[in-house]
Amino acid sequence: MRIGGISLLWRPRAMLVCGLLIALGLLLGLFLLASGTMRLTPAGALAGLTGQAETDVINRLVLRIRLPRLLTAAMVGAALGMSGAVFQSISRNALGSPDVIGFTTGAASGAIAQIILFNAGPVQTALAAVASGVMTALVVLWLARGRKGGREGGGGYRLILVGIGMGALMSGLNTLLMVMGDLERAMSAQIWLAGSLAARDWTHVATAFAGLVLFAPLVLWNARRLLVMSIGDDLARQLGLDPARTRLVLVLASVGLASVATACTGPIAFVALAGPQLARWLTRSPDVPVVSGAIAGALLLLSADLVSQNAPFGLAMPIGLTTGLLGGLYLILVSRRL
Repeated sequence: MRIGGISLLWRPRAMLVCGLLIALGLLLGLFLLASGTMRLTPAGALAGLTGQAETDVINRLVLRIRLPRLLTAAMVGAALGMSGAVFQSISRNALGSPDVIGFTTGAASGAIAQIILFNAGPVQTALAAVASGVMTALVVLWLARGRKGGREGGGGYRLILVGIGMGALMSGLNTLLMVMGDLERAMSAQIWLAGSLAARDWTHVATAFAGLVLFAPLVLWNARRLLVMSIGDDLARQLGLDPARTRLVLVLASVGLASVATACTGPIAFVALAGPQLARWLTRSPDVPVVSGAIAGALLLLSADLVSQNAPFGLAMPIGLTTGLLGGLYLILVSRRL
């Protein structure tokens, strides 16, 4: 489809799948608004969403507590799904998600330092997480180039191996920071490390939204270049593309997305890993699943939140624990099929 000087590639199946995923996400959102300690009917949740519920308590419950949690989960899942799609394409490996190769752990280091040392709020924590995540990414990319500065610019298995090592190093630093802090702040940091959507407010929503507005356009603008890079750096150069520069821009934008997501909810596993793969499997599109991966990531996190709020035996499971359990089962099932 061509509009003036802009051309768009139309894939009907991908558009249909994305539309169905969005519809399913809206349905899950309605169930999430009705879930919790005070159960509501779907009609009651909709009435609270419009401020016309039977009581002001329900209006405040929906608009001030459950809606911010829902929007934070959706935007954090979208950011992680988009980030995972980029990293899996750059590394050319299904395991190349930011939580596996250490970027999420690096972002967590900056956030934990703010919590332990300065008792910072959500905005300061988000800025520290982005800065720490970007620095971790730059170090990993530099180390992944090898002694001779490989022509692939740190792609492939070297990136994954260096990222795993850096993640282990930053995890040790996080533990050291918590040991250094007083008991109250260490407990707060430990709860944050478990990954949680509890007590999310409009500040977290604004932070997640700002991260998407700032970094997602960079990823979308370079999505076609990312597809060209998948055929190899040498061929990409022959087509007039600068792979190293494009890779750096995409990595920084994707790290920004993952870092802001980490700052809003704590480290969330599995979503960045499985979201793009689920989107690719459903759409069957050869394109890098940037948009569909973001939608699938949001849907996965919303589903995990619904599971965590309705866990058997009355268990109050943090969202990070829920996604970790689901991710472990997912990897076991995948490995059984190989």
